[in-house]
Amino acid sequence: MAFIQSVIDNQFMLNALIGAALIGFVNGFFSGFVNLRRNALSVSALSHTMLPGIAIAILITNTLSQTNAFIGALLACLAVGLGSTLVSRNSRIHQDTALSIIYTTAFAGGIALLPHLPVATNLHDWLFGNIIHISEQDLKLVFTVSAITLVLSNLFMRPMLLTLFEPNIAAAQGVPVRSMQYLSFTLLILMLVVSLQAVGTILSVGLLVTPGAIMLLYTDRTSAIFWGGAIIGSLTSITGIFVAQLIDIQAGPAIIILLGIIFLLSFLLSPRHGMLKK
Repeated sequence: MAFIQSVIDNQFMLNALIGAALIGFVNGFFSGFVNLRRNALSVSALSHTMLPGIAIAILITNTLSQTNAFIGALLACLAVGLGSTLVSRNSRIHQDTALSIIYTTAFAGGIALLPHLPVATNLHDWLFGNIIHISEQDLKLVFTVSAITLVLSNLFMRPMLLTLFEPNIAAAQGVPVRSMQYLSFTLLILMLVVSLQAVGTILSVGLLVTPGAIMLLYTDRTSAIFWGGAIIGSLTSITGIFVAQLIDIQAGPAIIILLGIIFLLSFLLSPRHGMLKK
């Protein structure tokens, strides 16, 4: 208890806990869409794309902040995602193939730029996150993006899910299918970018996929997958910070490791779909 109280009394740690709770909650909620859509590999590709966006933003502004990192990562993900769509619609190349080619090229370009950036950067922090350094200004950005994502996800959940499962029926009912697809794609990118400070570019996919996958092992109810994933993401992110402090590792890897452990235990022991219960 004394250790927990000392962590809470530290303003930097308190900011980190609030940020982790917010990021974990909204990522866990949106992971329901990722799992139902079965596009985890696309999420992984886009997560790698954030690094070159950050590098280019630093080159342009000559500064390194959460704001320019957010904007750079967001624009890079949009460019790669929309670029892969453009290639697939105007050639015989499948979108997954186009996405793989474009994102690996972009990621390689980002790594190549890192030694030439005008400010001192730590590649490790950008790859795996450093939420302990999150500021109150960063928290405001995280809160704003998280609130927008949650509101839009709930407001358009029915047409987004209908588009996801039955696009033809959705179109027949007057749902703007392409707009819903673009909306879900944009919200996905926002979730990846907002996770940057917590778990970095590489591990962000784990926070955006695992909570919903865990809930799929326990329930078939759509609402439970979304809100249960949100609770798992938030609690695991908070716990990950305490674990990281106890065993002296970075918070980002600690959060993803905990999620992986919970997933493994659920896979084995879930009363509904657990391997050992069958």
